[in-house]
Amino acid sequence: MSLDQVSPVSSVDRTRSTVPRMSWTARVARGQLLKVLKNLRHGRLWLHQGDETFVCGTPGEDGLEVRIQIRDPQVYRRMMSAGSLGAAESYLQGEWDCNDLVGLFRLLCRNMDRLLDLESGLARVASVFARAGHWAKRNSRSGSQRNIAAHYDLSNDFFQLFLDETLMYSSAYFRDAGMPLAEASRAKLDLICRKLGLSPGMRVVEIGTGWGGFAEHAVTKYGCHVTTTTISSEQHAHARERFERAGIANQVELLKSDYRDLSGVYDRLVSIEMIEAVGQQYLPQFFATCERLVKPGGQMLVQSILMPDHRYDRYCNSVDFIQKYIFPGGHLPSVAAVQQALGAKSQLRLTGYEEFGHSYALTLRAWRKAFFERIDEVRALGFDERFIRMWDYYLCYCEGAFLENATNVAQFVWKKSSY
Repeated sequence: MSLDQVSPVSSVDRTRSTVPRMSWTARVARGQLLKVLKNLRHGRLWLHQGDETFVCGTPGEDGLEVRIQIRDPQVYRRMMSAGSLGAAESYLQGEWDCNDLVGLFRLLCRNMDRLLDLESGLARVASVFARAGHWAKRNSRSGSQRNIAAHYDLSNDFFQLFLDETLMYSSAYFRDAGMPLAEASRAKLDLICRKLGLSPGMRVVEIGTGWGGFAEHAVTKYGCHVTTTTISSEQHAHARERFERAGIANQVELLKSDYRDLSGVYDRLVSIEMIEAVGQQYLPQFFATCERLVKPGGQMLVQSILMPDHRYDRYCNSVDFIQKYIFPGGHLPSVAAVQQALGAKSQLRLTGYEEFGHSYALTLRAWRKAFFERIDEVRALGFDERFIRMWDYYLCYCEGAFLENATNVAQFVWKKSSY
C-alpha cells in the first residue's frame, strides 16, 4: 500500500516543486550516507532527489523495495549529525517522504547491524545529549505524572478516533488476520482472564487502568471485584464515566494513584502494557510492589512489549524516536531484564509465557487505517501536520519492528508461593 493511499499528509509536502540547492556540507553528508547504505543486503532502497536517483542494496526474498523522495537536502546533515533520530526529525519537518514507511522500517530492521555507522561520529555525541534528556524524564513519582500526561492526556476524543470500541491501547490477540480489531481486543481480554482463572468474587488489582476496558470485562464477564489505578487525568475521568454507565461502579475501586502507593492483598494482579512506563531503574521496585500485592498462592499477569535480549544493552545506552517524541521516560524491558528485576529471592514462579508480536503488527495497522480514515477529525481537534507526520512515523515504525521481530509482545504469568 502506498503512502498516497494511506497518509493524506503526504499531499501537503508534495507542494514543494523543487529541491533546495545543496550546500557543500549537505553534499559531503550525502556521500557519507550513501557509503553506509551500500552495506544494505536485505532489501533495496531507491533514493530520489530532483533528477538524481541512487539505488542501494538488492531486493530481498520477498522483493522488498522502498523509495524515498528527498524534499530538502538538509536531511543528510541531520542524519549524519544525529543518526536515526535525525532522520526521524527531518521526516517530521517534511524534508523527505517514502512510498512505504512500514517497508522502510522493515528494511532498516533487517539491516540493523550493517547501519551502525549512522550512529557513530557526531551522531554519538548527539546521543549523549539525548540520553541526558531521557534521564531527566525518568519515572520518579513526579516524573511519571509528567510523562503519562504528555502522551495519554492528549485528549480522550483523540484516542477514540482510532482505537476500537473497547478502547484498549495495547496489542489485541488475533486468532486469524481477518478478525475485526474489536473482536481481537476482546479475545485478548478473555485470554488474560482465562490464564488467571478468574471467577466470581475474586479480588483483582490492575496497575494501569487505561480507559477501563479490562476492569469492565473482568467485572461483567467474570464477576470479579477490581481495584484499578491510573495517573492519567483523562483516562481516570473516562473510566469513572464508563463504570457508572455500565452500572458497575460499586464493583470497581478506581484510584488515581502511583502504583508504588497501592496497598492491600489480592487474589490476582493484572498489568497490561504499563511496564513500559516504569523505567529501567524502577523495574525491581515495580516487581517488588506486584509481589507484595499478590496473596500467597495468587497469580499475576503482565503483558509487556519486549526488546530482544541481544539488543538490550545497546538499547539502554541510546534514545530512540519513541522515547523522545511519543513516550517520554519509556523503556522496553527484555526477558532477561524482567528475570533480573524479579530477583533471586522472589516468591513468584513463572508458570506461563506467550509471545504474539504479529498480532501487534495487525493492531497497529488497524489503528493507522482508522487514524487516516478520520484525519479531518484529527485536524479539527487542533493537531497540526507535524503531529500527523509524527504519529504516522510512530505507527509505521512500530508495525515494521513487530513484523521483523525487532520487538515483541508477550504475556508473563507468575504464581506466588503459598509458603
